Amino acid sequence: MTDARQLVIAIDGPAGSGKSTIAARLAKKLGYVNLESGAMYRAIALKALEHQVDLDDASALRSLADTTVIRLEPQPDGNRVLLDDRDVSQRIRESDVTLAASRVSVHPAVRQVMVARQRAMGARGGVVMEGRDIGTAVFPSADVKVFLDADPRIRAERRVAQNSTHTPEEARRIVEDLIARDQRDRTRAVSPLVPASDAVILDSTNLSIDDVVDRVEELVRQKLSS
Repeated sequence: MTDARQLVIAIDGPAGSGKSTIAARLAKKLGYVNLESGAMYRAIALKALEHQVDLDDASALRSLADTTVIRLEPQPDGNRVLLDDRDVSQRIRESDVTLAASRVSVHPAVRQVMVARQRAMGARGGVVMEGRDIGTAVFPSADVKVFLDADPRIRAERRVAQNSTHTPEEARRIVEDLIARDQRDRTRAVSPLVPASDAVILDSTNLSIDDVVDRVEELVRQKLSS
């Protein structure tokens, strides 16, 4: 689908709802850029772990974010994530970074830096951006807003299925971590995980990836024709 208008599409939702996969596929179909806010927070978290920065020290994390360069380079199979010119695309998906990112992202000082960069990256439109507060905080004027949700048990199963080598103990820990992350995201003081008032809420519990992409693409078509 191509059009002279370059929209900003915001896809929010909890961990395991499928928003990263949906955003990547939708961006590819539309010829848009996929901006992963989560990858940016993961990159900061990785740098904090590597430099042994206290994940509860907001001031130190803010300083770290201020001096960090993060680039997202679209690839056929998803974004290549560069942290200070180093490819960390795979490393930031590992469990220790995932847990650290959920702690780093709760700090308002860090979010201030990241939101400013995300707005700059999407200022010209033609982007699909996914995260937890894109439609409420980053791009409150986004042209299309979707809140993608799913049953917590299904979301946990999806996370486990991403790596078939997980032991039963690791799988149990993934479920526990997801529940804890949900709690942190939904109750944090700044930009909590809530649907924007004008977002379309899609429950992906019983939908395939193609089903969800088709539904969001239809929302885009409606917007372009309005």
